[in-house]
Amino acid sequence: MLIRRKPDWWIPEAAATPERVYLDRRAFLTGAGTVIAGTLAPGIVRAADEDPTADLYPAERNTAFTLDREVTPARFNLNYNNFYEFGGHKQIAGAAQALKVRPWEVRIDGAVEQEMTLQIDELIRKMTLEERLYRHRCVEAWSMSIPWSGFPMRKLVDLARPLSSAKYVRMETFNDPDVAPGLKQSWYPWPYVEGLTIEEATNDLAFLVTGAYGEPVAKQMGAPLRLAVPWKYGFKSIKSIVRFHFTDERPSTFWEAIQPGEYGFWANVNPEVPHPRWSQASERVLGTDERVPTLLYNGYAEQVAGLYADMKDEKLFM
Repeated sequence: MLIRRKPDWWIPEAAATPERVYLDRRAFLTGAGTVIAGTLAPGIVRAADEDPTADLYPAERNTAFTLDREVTPARFNLNYNNFYEFGGHKQIAGAAQALKVRPWEVRIDGAVEQEMTLQIDELIRKMTLEERLYRHRCVEAWSMSIPWSGFPMRKLVDLARPLSSAKYVRMETFNDPDVAPGLKQSWYPWPYVEGLTIEEATNDLAFLVTGAYGEPVAKQMGAPLRLAVPWKYGFKSIKSIVRFHFTDERPSTFWEAIQPGEYGFWANVNPEVPHPRWSQASERVLGTDERVPTLLYNGYAEQVAGLYADMKDEKLFM
């Protein structure tokens, strides 16, 4: 007899945040949207107002990806963002509105059968979008829960058709100092670079985000295309991606280059491995007064632990 084990993070559909809270566009606009308009800097517009793919949202929810906690209200996720290109603090939402997300090109190159450059709308419309509820755990020991919209990263890998020599995907963020003042800080190794192994990139959890909360993703959250890898610390989820480079060399990533003793390539979540300056045993849930225990691989161990079974000498959890 076949016995199906549910993942650690699974809960019954009825226990998830009610669909009407975040899928009903009218509820979003009259509820959370009203609060957002009142708390973000003046002049910030909804992402849907300038996105030619806005008709694709809200995307259908993939019910295989639910949560063990409430979705973080949009007003918190849209006002508390790490995006160093726009400043070294969390309140960068206003500054991020300077980012021009159209036109936007995405380059796929390196060890692939044929290099290509796609307009972002062309790329998005090649894919079938879906919504997934994911945890997000920052290395700073806070967390949130987000209804992301997008497509599995393996679909982009399939489109790229990498050669057998490709072992990693190196990703780059935009690099325009005239738009983002943080890029003028020459002591940082711009552009922002992140990387995954091919096995990580094609894992079912690796997700390329184009939307959130039933709308195109906001600029401060990484529009028009960002990564979500929920079993890793948040700095791995690179924002505003312009390039996917397939290579046989492990990329030197942004935070690893700045402080390799604190931020490694793998950055998998583990409550038993502290950051050199603070514990990772628990996390502050954004928008609440709660502090909850952190889970191994952020609760996704069943899906990803096998990726690292033969890497006992690697620093997997920093």
